[in-house]
Amino acid sequence: MIDTLPINTQHTTASRLAEVDFDHLEFGKAFSDHMFAVEFHNGEWQNAQIVPYGDMAVSPANSALHYGQAIFEGMKAYRQADGGVALFRPFDNWARLNSSAERMCMPTISEELFMQGLSELIRLDEKWVPNAPGYSLYIRPFMFATDGFIGVRPSDSYRFMIFTCPVGLYFNKPLRVRFEQKYVRSAEGGAGYAKNAGNYGAAMYPTKLAQLEGYNQLIWTDASEHQYVEESGTMNAIFVIDGRVVTPALSTSILDGVTRRSVLQLALDMGLTVEERRVSSREVMEALAAGKLNEAFGVGTAATIAPIATIGYQGQDYDLPATDSKSFSSRVSAALDAIRTGQGADVHNWMVRV
Repeated sequence: MIDTLPINTQHTTASRLAEVDFDHLEFGKAFSDHMFAVEFHNGEWQNAQIVPYGDMAVSPANSALHYGQAIFEGMKAYRQADGGVALFRPFDNWARLNSSAERMCMPTISEELFMQGLSELIRLDEKWVPNAPGYSLYIRPFMFATDGFIGVRPSDSYRFMIFTCPVGLYFNKPLRVRFEQKYVRSAEGGAGYAKNAGNYGAAMYPTKLAQLEGYNQLIWTDASEHQYVEESGTMNAIFVIDGRVVTPALSTSILDGVTRRSVLQLALDMGLTVEERRVSSREVMEALAAGKLNEAFGVGTAATIAPIATIGYQGQDYDLPATDSKSFSSRVSAALDAIRTGQGADVHNWMVRV
């Protein structure tokens, strides 16, 4: 496999930057001027290029559309206190992309090619990185099959791409969630740990039902007993129970979240006890009834930290204690913000300057 490729860059002749209202960004709707693309043919990556952001043509028989060979990542770049730009833990996203690719029978991409394409794209669209508290440049790497063939087999050809979009807060207030104990997001032995498109498509219907009931998201439970917590919507779930930071242990049905890893590491840095284990809905609700559920929140790249205000369980809603600046979720959110913007010490070397 080729580690690095010359990247042919075509600059846009009509930047859309001046059209964007950076004070009122709606998540995922304003796209930067350029995108990176590289093709996989004859067993190797080739024809790397950066081109103006725009539509692309695919065959109606495109095998990704029919059989779901499509994966993606979510990551962010942040404006630094000194005016520069840095990526948050990009090598973790690269490694997870390749883990998803292997699970979906797709080719992996070298670290050098991933980072080369990403870095050159961010440098080209550097002016799109917001410079306001809570804002960032969301980055979407993705790969999909490109064979025009409807036989059920892995594609022989693929396209890997990256585009970016400036974003603000994903959620602007604490969440109302409920336990989902009928529908299943993923089963053990499935592809729940991979960021493949089908995982998210299958989750939309039960999520819509919950939203019609007034909830923002679901707390997914396991496929066999419908009792053990897996994820919270599209995020990992974390609970603070009697002062201990508790989260479901990773499995083949739970995504190894980069924000999850970071929050758990910072909890250890703060001297807190961290438990990665099975967490049942019953344990969570008993802890809440006993006054021992201090906090519950989701963590993910898009939302970062999303506090939970209300949990629905067996047809009733239960309110959680209000959080304040001393709450773990508030402290860890502030610590992450400081690291990501260059205002705090990056002792774990998570940030990569562009």
